[in-house]
Amino acid sequence: MHLEEKTLESCLVYDGKIVKLYRDKALLENNSEVIREVIKHPGGVCVVPLTDKNEVIMVTQLRYPHHKVLTEIPAGKLEWGEDHFECGKRELKEETGCTAEKYDYLGCLLPTPAYDTEVIHMYLARELSQAEQKLDEDEFLDVKKIPFEKAVEMVMNGEITDAKTQLALLKTKLLLERENLTK
Repeated sequence: MHLEEKTLESCLVYDGKIVKLYRDKALLENNSEVIREVIKHPGGVCVVPLTDKNEVIMVTQLRYPHHKVLTEIPAGKLEWGEDHFECGKRELKEETGCTAEKYDYLGCLLPTPAYDTEVIHMYLARELSQAEQKLDEDEFLDVKKIPFEKAVEMVMNGEITDAKTQLALLKTKLLLERENLTK
């Protein structure tokens, strides 16, 4: 039972619109009992929309918990059980008005694995076409194009602080460098 914890009890403390909070009792490998607070989240998806001019279509929006406007790539929350690829396509269209002919899966990330079940799936979208933006009723954001290398520079100098955006942009940079090496 090394590096395992057995759940002895699980109690739903809060059942919200986005998250569910559980208070669990768990048994450690040394037979000690501990309390674990776990947020269950349906997960999310983010998309790096890269234009044929090597620009990233990004959004700026207020993030209420931090009371700050952040620069991010388009992203959204999954509905429970929803396919992350379909969600990514939907969020790209809703937030930017774009559709893409080509998608590359960049993997997933666990933003806060100590207490949250959220998994965020990352995609690179290319061969973009512009359509009409369809924001949710309670969604307010601005769309802007940033040269890809400038966006990477903004990650490195701390101007872009959103974790999913940082990781997806840096993984995109590595992917593009590998593609150029194989040409």
